[in-house]
Amino acid sequence: MNTDQKDVYRNSIMDAINEISSYYVGNPETVVKVMASILSSGHVLLKDFPGIGKTFIVKLFARVLGISSKRIQFTPDLLPSDIVGTKVWKPNVGDFQTIKGPIFSNLILADEINRAPPKTQSALLEAMEERQVTIEGDTILLEKPFIVLATQNPVELEGTYPLPEAQMDRFMIELTLGYPLNDEEVLNRRISWRNDDPSSEAKVILDSAELMEIQQFIELEIKIDKDIVEYISEFAKCRSDQRVLAGPSPRGLISLMRISKAIAFLDGRDFVIPDDIKKVARDVLGHRIILKPELTLEDISGVAIVDEYIGKIQVPK
Repeated sequence: MNTDQKDVYRNSIMDAINEISSYYVGNPETVVKVMASILSSGHVLLKDFPGIGKTFIVKLFARVLGISSKRIQFTPDLLPSDIVGTKVWKPNVGDFQTIKGPIFSNLILADEINRAPPKTQSALLEAMEERQVTIEGDTILLEKPFIVLATQNPVELEGTYPLPEAQMDRFMIELTLGYPLNDEEVLNRRISWRNDDPSSEAKVILDSAELMEIQQFIELEIKIDKDIVEYISEFAKCRSDQRVLAGPSPRGLISLMRISKAIAFLDGRDFVIPDDIKKVARDVLGHRIILKPELTLEDISGVAIVDEYIGKIQVPK
């Protein structure tokens, strides 16, 4: 491994994290985990109540990473063609012309994603997994990098739809921002910003080409031992838990392996250790666990089950 190159890449990413953190007042671990997911080419679901800063943090990432971004406001009347695009008849050329939708961008802010019905949600499935869309029979590749950062209101709020399981499985991680630890700091920063959205004032640290270089570096140069791979595979035991209807998919375990390499990179290492797995396992696997219907009223969640298995699975030495 080129250690000097690793340090250059890591310093750039840490500069980006610090720039985002200078605007976002919240748990710094959240910024690190979102960055790790992006470095792993993974999609992120931010689930929390309105006004927490979900949209703001997504806009900061797009700005600081120097990548193109589009915002899609999900509403009950949004159509699949409003996302991927459509074909329009052009009389002057005597043919149909493809009009690309907002999905054609590096970073997609899918705002309040659970306010659109399942038919509209299905428009994202091909894009999120295969990085391509099909418009009336024509398949078009999406730009690289391609990342979906979605925000979601809790399902108990009126006018929302639960996301299909197939779509949930396409999100590498699900995070809850939570309320800021220091509301006074939020107010003081608002006074200094003199506006509600200073994301456009953040420094641009990278560009899309540099980001893809770092993604490729992590994929090729951060090593993962056989013992660590076996440790990750042990989380498949969640599937046979008597409380679980459906457990983590193979895609989920692959996601855990990929993001653990990014966590190791951010920590300055070129190899993965068990603590990297533990740091993100609940965020990667929790939303992929579907509980049996009779447990819906009990105080238990997929995240809680993953936490149990983190404590039970033997850690490699």
